[in-house]
Amino acid sequence: MKSFSAIILKIGINPYVGVPEDVLSTLFKQADKTKGPIQVRDTVNGKIFQQTLVRYQGAWRLYVNGEMRRAAQIDVGDEAHIKIEYDPVPRIESAHPRFVTALSKSKTAKAAFERLRPSCQKEILRYLNSMKKESSLERNIEKVIQHLLGEKPKGLHHLIEVRD
Repeated sequence: MKSFSAIILKIGINPYVGVPEDVLSTLFKQADKTKGPIQVRDTVNGKIFQQTLVRYQGAWRLYVNGEMRRAAQIDVGDEAHIKIEYDPVPRIESAHPRFVTALSKSKTAKAAFERLRPSCQKEILRYLNSMKKESSLERNIEKVIQHLLGEKPKGLHHLIEVRD
């Protein structure tokens, strides 16, 4: 596990830390790749997280989301103390059974979902799985299905982009 400290910066609305070259080199070797997202286990100020290291605008970044910042009691402008290593455990988001049922009722919606980029599919599944109320879950499944069928319900444009 490699360690480093970095100031939390912000790009757009996203807080992140840059990752030093020596740490990147170790992670690339552990992951056996130098392109695409790299799954990592890390601690931020002693708090443990699973995260994904990504390259954006020419630099590798470890995003520090709200949950991480709250748990580590840090924010943008603060110094974060990080330990990081490659995480070989696959990140799989399961489909909510009600969403599976809804897709099974429409071959068109199911085919459209399968044409989405894997990252988009994962984001939709994560979004639906985050619903705490049954009514919210049902309403949002309906919105996703409508969108997959070519309708444009409000509130989902940021989640769904169909591949050509």
